[in-house]
Amino acid sequence: MTLLSTAAPNIAHVHVDLTCTCRCCVQRFTGMWCHRLFHLQSRLQNLLKGGVTSWALQQPNFKRLFPLAIHGHHTASKSLNCAWQQHEDHFELQYANTVMRFDYVWLRDHCRSASCYNSKTHQRSLDTASVDLCIKPKTIRLDETTVFFTWPDGHVTRYDLEWLVKNSYEGQKQKIIQPRILWNAEIYQQAQVSPVDFQSFLETNEGLKKFLQNFLLYGIAFVENVPPTQEHTEKLAKRISLIRETIYGRMWYFTSDFSRGDTAYTKLALDRHTDTTYFQEPCGIQVFHCLKHEGTGGRTLLVDGFYAAEQVLQKSPEEFELLSKVPLKHEYIENVGECHNHMIGVGPVLNIYPWNKELYLIRYNNYDRAVINTIPYDVVHRWYTAHRALTIELRRPENELWVKLKPGRVLFIDNWRVLHGRESFTGYRQLCGCYLTRDDVLNTARFLGLQA
Repeated sequence: MTLLSTAAPNIAHVHVDLTCTCRCCVQRFTGMWCHRLFHLQSRLQNLLKGGVTSWALQQPNFKRLFPLAIHGHHTASKSLNCAWQQHEDHFELQYANTVMRFDYVWLRDHCRSASCYNSKTHQRSLDTASVDLCIKPKTIRLDETTVFFTWPDGHVTRYDLEWLVKNSYEGQKQKIIQPRILWNAEIYQQAQVSPVDFQSFLETNEGLKKFLQNFLLYGIAFVENVPPTQEHTEKLAKRISLIRETIYGRMWYFTSDFSRGDTAYTKLALDRHTDTTYFQEPCGIQVFHCLKHEGTGGRTLLVDGFYAAEQVLQKSPEEFELLSKVPLKHEYIENVGECHNHMIGVGPVLNIYPWNKELYLIRYNNYDRAVINTIPYDVVHRWYTAHRALTIELRRPENELWVKLKPGRVLFIDNWRVLHGRESFTGYRQLCGCYLTRDDVLNTARFLGLQA
């Protein structure tokens, strides 16, 4: 039997080899074993009293087996508050109040050495398929804030401890992808979010950054003093993103002439909804500019879908979970004039990142929801109950923010988060707008130093 302790340096291996089974020999070897074991345990305790952090001794397996056996490798640093263990199939690290576990193939695959990663293009050079799926490091060494892995072929991979925390699964579980402020009407009005001036938006990064900060936090943002033309609205949109061309064209311009097979092209009221749920990837951002309105009514309704979903999560987590797992079809069928379209999008009402449970998209449109035929009968009623719970939250009057669109004031809406609708109206009303590609808007935000 071999007892190997690496809880601290200079602790020797203890070898006991019982080659004789007679009573006297067994007693002699047992006495020698107990003496050495007692000596070893005493030295470990002295080391601990001297300030060596012993995270390994606190682990359940260690407690259960000690003093009979100690498995793996361990080192600790009091100054760094860092400890690690080498396991048979993974590397375990405790640092920055986080316990992380890394697969050895992952550690080899993410090597940032010059031969494995192109730091100029930020692309992997290593062929992942060339990595042995049973690979294990030959040695592991911790030096200040860097851990070094030497692989069987001699290649050395080094990782900064902060990088490992940032990129570990455990670290990502604690991280929010996009900070947001969830709101109802009172919260948003009390925040007194200021619109951004048209010229500042177009000509300065400060104005653009302020706008994007508002948009990322609240899911809506306004630009004021915009000349009431389609051309200036397009110029505004192109400042932050490519315009997403859809079946409605690039820049759309509509009145209540029912020129398309959609309720939006009427004077009727529209209940809260998100757009293009019938796209496999719904449009990310929507732009509205009312160029003219000669009549009454027509206020725009805005509801923070994430705020409503959070209420469901707090009150009925099982219903939130169901809405995030059940896939639904949304459908758009159009045969009007020269427009012939049949669009189908599939996805759950609530879309979350699986690792941190962060909600990133709500797909809610009762007008365009297709026949529910993607779930078995015994789940359907539970889904309707969950959908009702979300609808109740979305329809609470205190969650409704009503705004009046007018010429010169352009509204940007995060279509993955904020639902919009309108009240019925009279008279002649002209609107123009477009959809923007979400990736490009977030790209602009990151370029300006915002978390998105």
